[in-house]
Amino acid sequence: MLKSYFSNKIEAGCDEAGRGSLSGPVVAASVILPKSFRNSLLNDSKKLNKIKRENLEKIIKIEAINWGIGVISNEEIDRINILNASIKAMHQSINNLNIKPEFLIIDGNKFHKYKKIPHKCIIKGDSKYMSIAAASILAKNYRDKIMLNLDNEFPEYDWKNNKGYPTKKHRQSIVNYAPCKYHRKSF
Repeated sequence: MLKSYFSNKIEAGCDEAGRGSLSGPVVAASVILPKSFRNSLLNDSKKLNKIKRENLEKIIKIEAINWGIGVISNEEIDRINILNASIKAMHQSINNLNIKPEFLIIDGNKFHKYKKIPHKCIIKGDSKYMSIAAASILAKNYRDKIMLNLDNEFPEYDWKNNKGYPTKKHRQSIVNYAPCKYHRKSF
């Protein structure tokens, strides 16, 4: 079972999805869970299948104290780079919380201070802390829905299956059709 809290404060876990993708936005989520929250199925979104992620998303949205989403477009990713875009998406997701956290736990090893809220970066935090795992699920599910919608506009890139990541089929489609307006030019 994942750990519930890193601190004794009102704590938000933050994670992003889409950092390694060739197309589409990067999406981040922040989640504040009650200290009493427990769910033995909760884990890093990459370790869960779609059905488990969707079921957990419903539970998270009902039982979380609060949650927020942030989205940074592929154009902005190209302007500010993927690391800064990921951090900016996390900042947006924190901005979208209705309750101000007193402490932030961040998946990964890089983050820019958010206002005056102390934070801790945790490598592989999405497989260690429930709030970060919950954020990883919300971010991934939100981004997957965006990529499914974009697939309707550009089905030749097979985003409904690869979600913009560099599969062999996706890379070959870029060769065959050239990049589209949703591809990141800096990758």
